[in-house]
Amino acid sequence: MIPADQVARFRRALPFWMSFLLVPVAVLGALAGGWTVVLLPVVTWYVFTLLDMLLGLYTENADPATPDSRLTWYRAITLVWAPVQFALLYGMIWYATGPGNAHLSPLETIVLFFGVGVVTGTVGINYSHELMHQKDRGERFLGDVLLAMVLYSHFRSEHLMVHHRYVGTPRDPVTARLGEGFHRFFPRVLRQCWHSAFRAEADRLARKGHAWTDPRNPFWRYWALQAFMLLLAVLIGGWAGLGLFLWQAFVAVWQLELVNYIEHYGLTRKHLGGGRYEHVQPRHSWNAAHRASNWLLINLQRHSDHHYKPDRRFPLLQNYGADEAPQLPHGYPLMTMAAMVPRLWRRIMNPRVRRWRQMYYPEITDWRPYDKASNPMPR
Repeated sequence: MIPADQVARFRRALPFWMSFLLVPVAVLGALAGGWTVVLLPVVTWYVFTLLDMLLGLYTENADPATPDSRLTWYRAITLVWAPVQFALLYGMIWYATGPGNAHLSPLETIVLFFGVGVVTGTVGINYSHELMHQKDRGERFLGDVLLAMVLYSHFRSEHLMVHHRYVGTPRDPVTARLGEGFHRFFPRVLRQCWHSAFRAEADRLARKGHAWTDPRNPFWRYWALQAFMLLLAVLIGGWAGLGLFLWQAFVAVWQLELVNYIEHYGLTRKHLGGGRYEHVQPRHSWNAAHRASNWLLINLQRHSDHHYKPDRRFPLLQNYGADEAPQLPHGYPLMTMAAMVPRLWRRIMNPRVRRWRQMYYPEITDWRPYDKASNPMPR
């Protein structure tokens, strides 16, 4: 008989397993075709936005000192997802280029794999983000596997070595500046993030007296895993399979960078002089307490606490009120859609950024240095 406390822990963790409901939705789209191929983005964006409106805010905080031994059902979510996504992605490639080719039109297949990319980005990259922050090697490897499935393995190095260190400063490529639209932000970060990640790893090795070609450079592992994923797509689905793999990878990265865009838009750390900035605080990330989207994104929207305490596992991340951290008016699904319309985004967010500046930094009268294009500062 299962102990009562284990049952209680499972029930508390169960809402965070909602992402697994997207798997049968994907399978339905592949098998039925027609209008069902649009269900993945519809569920991910619109249904969860509706659920946010119905279920309200999620402000309860767990004890941050809770040991890992009591988080088994939460940890299992990210551990189980990696093989599930692997099976889903390559199973869909096999079906779309094989048995499903008879009833799925080319347009239906493209739309279906757009939805697959929404899943591998919204869920897969997000779960890899949780895994890469852990000390356990097995968890970090699963994070690498998830990133290799979308050809964005360098995200691990960029996120851990650049973003967390330089967030809210010109050295961080993914801190969007006030007024910078997503359509300018996206191509810029695609270029800059890869270079900043590679340079960070090369500099780390150089400090130890090694060249970037040293086998300890994780980029060798990144390239090997990505090559394996590409080869497998070709072996399963031929050139069509490769094309579908690349398409879902692009969509996944687009989803990731949409989230990166909204997480820190317009928020900057105060420059203290001499190239130094104040320590990262909860006020340097946008917080969103919307219940359903936090379930889907395993508390990613508690981003203020994640940057303040990066080593906390997702169920222990704390929510902050408006007096401690800036608040998004809606959850990520709706905010990412708004970010695709720059005029609408600026209308929603720019006044909030200005109020944030007045609240936390009334002494700063000239914000022009902070509003320059987000280009990494020279070293």
